[in-house]
Amino acid sequence: MNVESLDLNRLLVLHAVLQERSVSRAAAALHVTPSAVSNALARLRETFGDPLMVRSGRGLVLTPRATALAPQLATAVAAMAQVVEDQAGFDPPRSRRTFTLACSDAEQISEVPHIAAAFARRLPNASLRAISVEQLEARGGLASSDVDAVIGPAPRVSRELHASDLYEDEGVLVVRKGHPDVRRQMSMERFNTLRHIDVLLALEGPGLGHRIVEEFFASHGLRRDIAISVPSFAAAAAIASRTDWVAGMPRRMADVFLRQMPLVKVAVPGLTLGFHLQLWWHERTQTDAGARFFRSLITEAVQKRR
Repeated sequence: MNVESLDLNRLLVLHAVLQERSVSRAAAALHVTPSAVSNALARLRETFGDPLMVRSGRGLVLTPRATALAPQLATAVAAMAQVVEDQAGFDPPRSRRTFTLACSDAEQISEVPHIAAAFARRLPNASLRAISVEQLEARGGLASSDVDAVIGPAPRVSRELHASDLYEDEGVLVVRKGHPDVRRQMSMERFNTLRHIDVLLALEGPGLGHRIVEEFFASHGLRRDIAISVPSFAAAAAIASRTDWVAGMPRRMADVFLRQMPLVKVAVPGLTLGFHLQLWWHERTQTDAGARFFRSLITEAVQKRR
């Protein structure tokens, strides 16, 4: 295959489809019709001599060839975007760039709405995409994806990663208003007698955050009798508001739910689990003007909530 004979626009289409795992979502991201994406995909299959992706249920599954191409295309597209933007200079009001933020279910509820509001004001023609940390890992991590920044606990020490402090948070318990056994405080003995809602964000089972919480409880002589396990904090809050079960979650997110549901926060005297959230990014975006602007926007929007 000769690169001179290859239509580079089709590679942009392939990149979008590989990222979105959907022809219709890729078409929306590229501002073209789904049929145009399908036609380009058909040509690309001929070019590479590979189906690239096959349908599974309602989504698309990548072939091994497409899996190998995905990080290479992401790096190439990011480099091309930076070349164009560096030549023109980054102009926030006129930028039509798509910025991608990875964060957990908790930050999607508590922080992303504030980030989105600031984004709409300062980057009115750009697009914001929020994905889960699990999606980031599926895309190969910060080094091989088009993700600009991540909100989460401090990353593993690496010369390729940069981080800055965002905020401190703490775990809290929530129960429904009028709970027959709990008011504003809960003894450790009462904690052990109640039934609890477990949140498992990772598909493969308990993640690092879940293990930290369990170890913290165990170190204080606490045990949870799990009534139900759910994949999101939003589901946990909704269930807590309709049952006598207890849900644990970050305080900043709990404050959002307390404004929307009949819930109250409950303290356990002498028991506080604090954690530190950071914004982190890869070396590849360290000097990019647009990425720097995006990071400052996130930091300002989040820290204004203190």
